[in-house]
Amino acid sequence: MGITYVDGTVRGSTGREEHVRFLVDSGATYTLLPHAVWQALELTPQRKVAFTLADGTVVERDVSECHLTLPQGAAHSPVILGEPQDEPLLGVVTLEILGLVFNPFTRTLHPMRMLLA
Repeated sequence: MGITYVDGTVRGSTGREEHVRFLVDSGATYTLLPHAVWQALELTPQRKVAFTLADGTVVERDVSECHLTLPQGAAHSPVILGEPQDEPLLGVVTLEILGLVFNPFTRTLHPMRMLLA
């Protein structure tokens, strides 16, 4: 199993920006921002969501939104407000919002085939 990272910039509603190196995690639903990053952006929790971890444990985390820019594009996305030990993850919802898909064989991001049916 390969590990793929992508560099991005996140911006909150105050206009503050932070540069983040995300681990692309095709098993994660939402993108996760580390505690120090979302604090610097002055993001505030908008709701709580229950997430299931890989070991089956269920945890509740605060979720907010921010503007995210990757080399492949930019968009608003929901983000998990991480705790101090959490690492940045780029989740599937953000990838889909940006019209991207992760190829696990080449460990690269590609434009998604968009359907209008």
